[in-house]
Formats: sequence, structure tokens, C-alpha cells
Amino acid sequence: MDLLSRKATCNSHGQDSSYFLGWEEYEKNPHDVVKNPHGIIQMGLAENQLCFDLLESWLIQNPDAASFKRDGQSIFRELALFQDYNGLSSFKKALADFMSENRQNRVSFDSKNLVLTAGATSANETLMFCLANPGDAFLLPTPYYPGFDRDLKWRTGVEIVPIQCSSRNGFCITKLALEEAYEQAKKLNLNVKGVLITNPSNPLGTTTTQTELNILFEFISKNKNIHLVSDEIYSGTAFSSSEFISVMEILKTNQLENTDVFKRVHIVYSLSKDLGLPGFRVGAIYSNDKDVISAATKMSSFGLVSSQTQYLLSSLLSDKKFTKNYLRENQRRLNNRQRMLVTGLEAIGIGCLKSNAGLFCWVDMRHLLSSKTFEAEMDLWKKIVYEVKLNISPGSSCHCEEPGWFRVCFANMSEETLNLAMKRLKKFVDNGTLSRSCQVGESQSLKSSRKKTTTTVSNWVFRLSFHDRDTEER
Repeated sequence: MDLLSRKATCNSHGQDSSYFLGWEEYEKNPHDVVKNPHGIIQMGLAENQLCFDLLESWLIQNPDAASFKRDGQSIFRELALFQDYNGLSSFKKALADFMSENRQNRVSFDSKNLVLTAGATSANETLMFCLANPGDAFLLPTPYYPGFDRDLKWRTGVEIVPIQCSSRNGFCITKLALEEAYEQAKKLNLNVKGVLITNPSNPLGTTTTQTELNILFEFISKNKNIHLVSDEIYSGTAFSSSEFISVMEILKTNQLENTDVFKRVHIVYSLSKDLGLPGFRVGAIYSNDKDVISAATKMSSFGLVSSQTQYLLSSLLSDKKFTKNYLRENQRRLNNRQRMLVTGLEAIGIGCLKSNAGLFCWVDMRHLLSSKTFEAEMDLWKKIVYEVKLNISPGSSCHCEEPGWFRVCFANMSEETLNLAMKRLKKFVDNGTLSRSCQVGESQSLKSSRKKTTTTVSNWVFRLSFHDRDTEER
């Protein structure tokens, strides 16, 4: 008899993905300005470290919150004892108000429709348990966050069917791609229970457009048993608040509040990205379906948010002057840092998908591949990790159907570290260009003398001539 369960021994967690393997390599040799200046720079982790000074300043100015005091009196014992897993009402109200403020108060959120979870990971998995049975499927537009293979599938038994999006239209969701994914699921005898999107997108760094949202709402309106889950964990990272459109806004503007669609639209949120607090493990499910709220609340007992965390963040989020300034300043700093990365890459001859949100850029390195294959993508990725010593995420880990795209994070490091990363990458690309130029020059010399021979080049160097490369890019 096997000692462990099938779940414990199965290989469906996704931990062997290059997305996670890159983290492992970084942890073996992390860059440190003083202790390890030649170590690997972490550009594969979507953390927001740009506004810690604002948070730390608030803590200094509000010592009672951090010391678990109310009106100068300690409430440590109160917070140390068991709390109802519905959560502190004061925190849920503060979180609902913050979510509304994040959307310029174009919509409002009712704290009674919130379920607190230990981060967005827990929120997404809990929703899968509520909405689908093992063997049912959710449709996800590609490229998508690699962790979804773990969060949505591993313990729930839910399947993912990709909605294949293309660089031809900036990886936007199309009606055709959505319908093709739905038909593919039916061919696989999978019962489709919903569509899940990230808005703003991880890894694209783009906000979902009005056109895309209309396509999604038309689809779930037509298919009466299908849910729409919008993971809006990056909502506060949009460089302009007006560019981010929540699914709740579509429900309001399209006057869908009193329709069957209303109960089939759900939001996942977290303070991990907007406030840069992933270690606090604060996530939430927002749903208009009372049955979903009831079931998710019961399940939340397996991943509660500590009372101390709730009390502290309730005080912080209730400070409207602080939250207003924080949201504005966070957007400004992220926008500036994103431009810094994009400008640095452009100087090296590397382009990015135009983005307006997120903590990362979707970077186009197709011209650096030795061939238009995922094998070549992995070869390039290994060079960048082990030789250039930058951990970035290959597009294949995000289920992108086109080799050569990479997610590169920019908000989890200092400006100095980002500049160092660009210097390393420039040296790598320049050396590759030099090797390629030598190869082209040698080929021309051999051609003029009409000699036939072979040339050995490094594995990663792009092997097409400049003319052929331009043709490929078109």
C-alpha cells in the first residue's frame, strides 16, 4: 500500500515550471549590492516595493494601530482571542470602501458581499470549489499567470482550457478565440463552468478593454450556466484610474443588476500588489450571489486573516487622506519605473508590448531566438538566468503560444539594481550582435570566394541575416 495519497504524489502542482525554477536559482545565488554584487537579480517576482516609505511613515504617525491599541488602551487580549471567521466588520467595511476608491467610486461595494481569504491564491481556489466540480473547466485567455495551474487546478480537480490570444492584436481577447476555446472544451467532453480573467493582466501589464469586456458579457449572457471571474488584484497599479474598468462597472452601466448575469459575476481582490503587502496574506472574494458568499465563508475557515492584521489594516484603510495620496503616488511611481525599464530595453534594441498597468512588462525577445521554437526560448532563458544572471519568466511558462516573449518585473528593486540589470542585458545582446556580425561577414567572404564550409556559432546567437530577421518580424 502506498504511504502517501495520490494528491501528495501527483505532479500537477506546477512547481517544476520554469517560472518557479527561476525563483529557485535566484534563491541559490541572490544579488546583494554589498554581499553578492554578481548574484542573480530577481526580475521574476511581481512585488511592489516602491511605496514602502509611505506605509512606514503612516505607521510612525499612527503608533496605536501598530501597537494594537484603541484610544491609547491595549486591545491585545481582544485580538489574541478567537474571532468569527466572517472577519472584523470594521476591516471588511474599510476594504470595501478602498475597493470603491480604487475605481474612482464609479461603483460601490457592499461589505456583506465580501469573503476574506488568506490572499488571492486562496480566493481563487475557494471560488473554484464553489463554482465547479472536479473535471469541470474554466476558460483562461493566454498568456496567463503561471500560478493559476496550481491555484485553480491542483486541489480542486478543475481543468483549464486556454483562450489563445495573439500578438497580432496585442493579445486581446476576441470573440472567435473565446468561441474556439469553448468548442475545444466540448470536444474534450469538459463542462465549462466559467471564464477567468486577470484585469489588469498578469503577465501583459494591460487593462482589459471595453470591447473585450463586452465580448465576455455577451458570452456569459448567451450561456446561462457560465460564470465570469475577474481577478482584479492589480486594479490599483493602473497608471491612470480611468483606464481600468472593473466588471462591476459593466454590470452597472449595462443595467444588469436585476438579471441572471448579476449573480454569475465575481471578483477576486488582494492587498498584495496595490499596497505591496503579500506577506500579510489578505485577499477577498466579492460576489452578488448569497449562496456563493455563504459557501465561501464556510471554506474561509481553512485560511483566515489574523485579527491583528485586520485591525492594523482597518485603521490604515480608514484614513481617507492617506489612501487617496497613496493610490495617486503609487500610480505615479509605477508609471515612472515602467518607463525606465521600457527605455532601457529600447536602448538595447528590445521592444515591449505597450502596457498601462502592473508590476511588469511583456518583453519581445523573438529576434534573439536561434529558431522560432520553444526549445530556443528555453535556451535563451537559461543563458539569461545563468550567464546574464537575471531571473525573468519565459512566455511558455505563461502558456503563450508564441515563443520569444518574456515577463520582466520592475517594481521589486531599486533604480540602481534596475540599471545594473540593463547593463548586464546590454552586454549580453551586444556580444551576440558581434558574434552574428562576424558570422555574416564570414559568410559573405566565403560566398565571394565560392567556397563551401560550415560555421560554428554560439547556441543563442540569432542565425538569420538582417534582411531575413526583418522579414520574420513582419
